[in-house]
Amino acid sequence: MDTAFAPPAGFARHTRRSGLTDPWEPIYAATGEETFSLGIMADEPHVNSRGFVHGGLLSALADNAMGLSCARLIDNVGGLVTISLNTDYIGTAHKGHWIEVRAAPTRLGRSLCFAEAKIYSNDELCATAKAVFKVQIKTSQGAA
Repeated sequence: MDTAFAPPAGFARHTRRSGLTDPWEPIYAATGEETFSLGIMADEPHVNSRGFVHGGLLSALADNAMGLSCARLIDNVGGLVTISLNTDYIGTAHKGHWIEVRAAPTRLGRSLCFAEAKIYSNDELCATAKAVFKVQIKTSQGAA
């Protein structure tokens, strides 16, 4: 990947890392008042054998962004567990494209929260996603 790459305005390196997402780094994040976005510059580790960004990667990024869009608006959240995740692919993303997941909660409850995401490849919609999460509230011993 080009080391001179600079993400779009408002994006900075995403600070939540995991073993799953480490091979996809660098991942960038941006926050709005009620939104949370993740982005990557698609490169070799992101594509399938046909050269398209793998749908599983798009789905995993959407799941992550939607969960974080909810978690940042819930008091005392200890974590969120994905109950349902639906992704509809309506286009393709390619190596060298800026991939951006724009997520927002649609309903926040005490035990469940709902979110939607739009996934763009070079600003063209290539997928949409919806998810339901089980809310885990922090207790004195950690998450419930």
